[in-house]
Amino acid sequence: MKTTALIAAALLAGAVPALAAEDPIAVRQTLMESMGGAAGLTAGVLKGEIDYSPAIGKAAITATAGVAEAYADYFPEGSDTGGNTEASPKIWEDPAGFAEQISKLQAATAGAVSASGKSGPADAEAFKAAMQPVLATCKSCHETYRLDD
Repeated sequence: MKTTALIAAALLAGAVPALAAEDPIAVRQTLMESMGGAAGLTAGVLKGEIDYSPAIGKAAITATAGVAEAYADYFPEGSDTGGNTEASPKIWEDPAGFAEQISKLQAATAGAVSASGKSGPADAEAFKAAMQPVLATCKSCHETYRLDD
């Protein structure tokens, strides 16, 4: 399952490895755009704006899991300034707390992957149950470790 998540992250991020060493801010922004796309898809399903299918559920869950596995690698020292970053200085001031949030996200996405099975959650309610912990973890991390727009 971790392999599927890593493959999804690689596909979503495109040229991330080449860009990573030169611009970790751009990489993490690309990863967050992928996460945002999956969250938007999830919100559309939960609001009834998008008809649910197991393939949609699996895609959103796989994308979030891929980002969760890769994300923490793109916050090296010195990447707290420059570029157009929304990362809070608290990430570097409290690396243990940030690592804990990433671990919570990874656990939530692993749970969603497990719940989704091979083909994705069977219905919108199962999808909602799988994704709610993921979305709650995102919100919790953003409250502490993301600058307001």
